[in-house]
Amino acid sequence: MGNDFRYLPDTLQDREEMLATLEVSSISDLFTDIPDAIQLKKNLEIPAALHESALDKKMRGMASKNKNSKEFTLFLGAGTYDHYIPSTVDHVISRSEFYTAYTPYQAEASQGELQAIFEFQTMICELTGMDAANSSLYDGFTAIGEAATLAVRSTRRDKVVVSKGVHPQGREILKTVSAGFNYKIEEAKLNGDTTDLNELTELITQETAAVIIQYPNFFGSIEDLSEIKKIAESTGALLIVSANPLALALLEAPGQLGADIVVGDTQPLGLSMSFGGPHCGYFAVKKKHIRKLPGRIVGQSVDRDGKRGFVLTLQTREQHIKREKATSNMSSNQALNALASAVFMSALGKEGLRHMAQLNIEKADYMARKLVEKGFSVNNQAPFFNEFVVELPFSIPQTNKVLLEQKIIGGYNLELEYGLKNHMLIAVTEQRTKEEIDEFIAVLEGMIK
Repeated sequence: MGNDFRYLPDTLQDREEMLATLEVSSISDLFTDIPDAIQLKKNLEIPAALHESALDKKMRGMASKNKNSKEFTLFLGAGTYDHYIPSTVDHVISRSEFYTAYTPYQAEASQGELQAIFEFQTMICELTGMDAANSSLYDGFTAIGEAATLAVRSTRRDKVVVSKGVHPQGREILKTVSAGFNYKIEEAKLNGDTTDLNELTELITQETAAVIIQYPNFFGSIEDLSEIKKIAESTGALLIVSANPLALALLEAPGQLGADIVVGDTQPLGLSMSFGGPHCGYFAVKKKHIRKLPGRIVGQSVDRDGKRGFVLTLQTREQHIKREKATSNMSSNQALNALASAVFMSALGKEGLRHMAQLNIEKADYMARKLVEKGFSVNNQAPFFNEFVVELPFSIPQTNKVLLEQKIIGGYNLELEYGLKNHMLIAVTEQRTKEEIDEFIAVLEGMIK
């Protein structure tokens, strides 16, 4: 808060002037159209108003109850990660021309914003190995739902198969979206820490529009996209890959392994955790699906003098085109967060991204090996990126409570979504040090003793 805190109450004179402008005598006159029977006739049960300094103190006290990654060591991932963010990111996105920018309908007045989005799209295409990307969506889970709908409309089939290795919240969003568009969702179980390819083969039929795989999956493990692509294309189903963009700095691009649609969340690329959001979804396709891409695309052109310029090229939302031709009702994007990710990628460069991704692999591997050495069981059989599953001899809530007492935020309880009792999903990013990892393991050893 500090200097950013704003406290601007209305004075009695302010109220009288507003009422006079509206030509009413009291505030209650504004609600005469509301039936008397449903009007609230008593005061709300809320505390009395506070003056500015008292309110500031109260809000700071409430905020201080939050446990954050600046004061606590964080090993919780499961979709939102503690990554390094260069100070350059905040400096750029805090510039007023970006911070206050609206949708760039007028190209001649929005070249900076349009170019920033264009560069974001270009970098997403390089990471994913795809031909085109949109200017972003709300988050990675929204993108999964939009990808499934695109596949259903493109193939004119009514079933989508999704691996249980896809984030549980992503699968929940998929179920919600599919209900509105009237197509069926079937889930393929896991064989250990990766998708069961035998069951996947059985589930895919001539009615299957697409198969959805996470890469790396929710357990951090790397799925065999090439093999899954073979299974999908045997019946003409599309392959949708939900990919961690930071991992793509080192992993083979999904587009090179046969993916038809690649989606994901750019939170690992320069977006703070912010207690869960906002995030920024990306959506990339091969050229044949470009006209069905949800949201909008910024394209490069030239003006009448031959100078390079940028414009909104394709928009599929029904607000902009004939409703019967619209392929999505997705109306907004996360342009400011997309800009943050573009600045992040530009600041680190290709080698910086690769180095950062490599640190995630090496540090997660170090912690997993140390846990095994101390007698704990790591469940991942496939190679993993920066997350893995460990089985503990005590409950995860109990473990996390003890860790929290030592200023450590523990991992995700896999019993909640997968029924895996005493199994914890641990995230180890480049931010974690050897000392922090060793301290986490020492706490576990102390619980055994």
